[in-house]
Amino acid sequence: MKAFRTGLPALLAAGLATGALAQGLVPPAAPARPKPAAAPQPAPDPAFEAARTAFEALPEAERRGLQDALVWTGDYNGVTTGAFGKRSFEGIQTYQTRTGAAPTGLLTPPERAALKREAEEARRAARFKVQPDPASGVMVGVPEALLPKKSAIPGGTRWQSADGRVTLDTKSFPQGETSLDALFERAIAAMPGRKVTYKLKKPDFIVITAETAGGRSYIRYAEGPQGIRGFTLGYDRALADTVDRLVIAVANNFSPFPEDAPARTAPTAATGPTPRTPASGLAAAPAAPPLPGVQGEARPVATGLLLGGGRVLTAASALESCTAPRIGGAAARIERRDAAGSLALLSAEGLAGGAPPLLRAEPVSEGEALLVLGAQAKGRPSVAPASAAVEGVYAPLQPGAAGAPVLDRSGRLVGLVARFPTAPRLIAGVMPPTRYAVVPGKVVAAFLSESGLPAGAGKDAAKDAGKDLAKGAATTLGGAAAPVLDAVVAITCAR
Repeated sequence: MKAFRTGLPALLAAGLATGALAQGLVPPAAPARPKPAAAPQPAPDPAFEAARTAFEALPEAERRGLQDALVWTGDYNGVTTGAFGKRSFEGIQTYQTRTGAAPTGLLTPPERAALKREAEEARRAARFKVQPDPASGVMVGVPEALLPKKSAIPGGTRWQSADGRVTLDTKSFPQGETSLDALFERAIAAMPGRKVTYKLKKPDFIVITAETAGGRSYIRYAEGPQGIRGFTLGYDRALADTVDRLVIAVANNFSPFPEDAPARTAPTAATGPTPRTPASGLAAAPAAPPLPGVQGEARPVATGLLLGGGRVLTAASALESCTAPRIGGAAARIERRDAAGSLALLSAEGLAGGAPPLLRAEPVSEGEALLVLGAQAKGRPSVAPASAAVEGVYAPLQPGAAGAPVLDRSGRLVGLVARFPTAPRLIAGVMPPTRYAVVPGKVVAAFLSESGLPAGAGKDAAKDAGKDLAKGAATTLGGAAAPVLDAVVAITCAR
């Protein structure tokens, strides 16, 4: 216990201190290749479909309220978006099994009422209060029964348990004082006795979790016009059974810029949470991303690399179930695939910019620091820290990451993410670090060459890039990603 108390300031400081193709047609002599058959899709689960239909028939406020209630009963550890997926289905089944009901995954009206009552009792016992924090400007949920001690800290507020084993800090930085890159790099920096267990970097927010021998921490920061705001929660790992669910509740109710969000009232057992716009600091993602249509903010089914001349390179796996891909709102045409069915070359009208990537000639070593750029529905691509794994990459990616470029810390292309699972396993709404297969750079180079396209800038440029890396020219995620960000595009699907 003494070791944890000694290490907690370091855990908190890690999160709170400042300073994060031209032509691509098949050569005339080559015969047209038949399109690979689509992978067989699993048959729908009638029980899941029935539960989903019943759940989605409920008002949004009710759906969010049920997910929030399942968090408080300890049966669900995801974000309260109101969307029904595998994890919501399993959470309901867990609740039903625990209470002696048949695990159908479909809540009857009496079960919904009983669930809300149990959740309200847990919420009241914790004295969980969603409140504004004038010192940092955030809206945050605080379990005041656990954290009765409140004090001011620079740029925020500290809530702490009576014995000091649990601490919740809010923190804000004015615009220009620091950056998400700087905070992220500091939070994931190696420290004796501390292991980073999860890390996610998006253009407008970061999430990091870490452990020591005696404690755990959860760090979240978001960036907006008003600056950077966030919170850190550190706690004794012996209290994990109690505090883990509170971490989820705090994260689900956290709003870094409440002045930009619609007003909302506190949830009650009768109504559940009122609808709200997810704050930019929430790492929300659906449990099973459907192939979207073209209306609204279509979620990417794949990430593409713009190569110039209106051509885009991506992983062929992402297009197995998509017969009508779109890029930037325009219909795209699949020009060719490689013989192994791992890469696809698309073209679309009106795509400007892009150039053949600088490919890394030498292989990466296991454990080497890398990064992955994933397209988003709108805004800049996400930049995920990664490490080289055997024939792949280990990274926290989100749906739509198939085809995402994998770069080394000098910005050279190592390969493309080969495939993203159709039913990813999310934890608290975000994807934990997972091993993904990668289409290696040498395969990319061969495919570009077969397509009549230049395969990178040559050995001399690669050698120069390696020298720059040795000098520390692009050692941060942002620095390595910057030259490639504008070439990363989202591929959506019209059905």
